[in-house]
Amino acid sequence: MCNLYRMTKNASEVAAWFGTVEGTGGANFAGEVYPGYTGLVVAEGAVRAMTWGFPLVLKGAKGQPLKPKPVNNARTDKLGTGFWRHAFERRRCLIPLEAWAEAEGPKGRMTRTWLSLPDAALFAAAGVWRPSDEWGDCYSMVMTDSAGSDAAAVHERMPVLLAPADHAPWLEGSPEEAFGLCRGWAGPLAITRTSEPWAKSAAPSPAPQQPGLF
Repeated sequence: MCNLYRMTKNASEVAAWFGTVEGTGGANFAGEVYPGYTGLVVAEGAVRAMTWGFPLVLKGAKGQPLKPKPVNNARTDKLGTGFWRHAFERRRCLIPLEAWAEAEGPKGRMTRTWLSLPDAALFAAAGVWRPSDEWGDCYSMVMTDSAGSDAAAVHERMPVLLAPADHAPWLEGSPEEAFGLCRGWAGPLAITRTSEPWAKSAAPSPAPQQPGLF
C-alpha cells in the first residue's frame, strides 16, 4: 500500500497538466506527501488542497476520544462498504503524483523503492474525497491488486493509475464505469531501489499516527 508519494509541482503546473482550473488557497506543500498531511487533488474541475487520509475516529479503553487515524488507502474490494461508498459514488478525484514509494528489506532496515511511469513528469492516481469535521476536505488513494503489473515485484498492492483517457470516466462516469478502471497498471513502470531508509529523519514532525488501508 502507498504511505508516501512524491509531488513537487505547484497548483498552476497541476492545473495546466490536467487542463483544469487552478484552485485558491495558500497551503504550503512538501515535495514528499505523507498520510495526515496536505496534498493537491483535482476535484470538481479545480486543483484543491486537501488532507491525505479519511479520519477514522478512535476511542480509548475508557471511551475517551483519541486522535483520529488517517485512512489514506481505499481497497477496491471495499469501495462498496459504508466507510467508502458515498465518496466513491459521488466524490471521486485525481491525485497528481510523480512517483510513489514502497518499503523493501528486512524489518528495521527497510529502504525506499520508488515507482513511476517512465518519462512521465506527472501522472494521476484514482482517489476519493469527502468533507470531514476533523480536517476539512480530505482524500484517499484507491489501491488495487498489483498482480500482472511490474509493481508486483515490489508490493502486492498498487495505486489505481489512470491514463489521460480515463480521467473523465473516473471523475464523471457511473460507479460501475469507475469501478471498471480499478485494475493494475498494464504498461511499463520505472522501479528505482534506493539505500534511503524508509523512516528518514527528514520526515515531517510530529509524525502522524500509523496510517491505514480499508
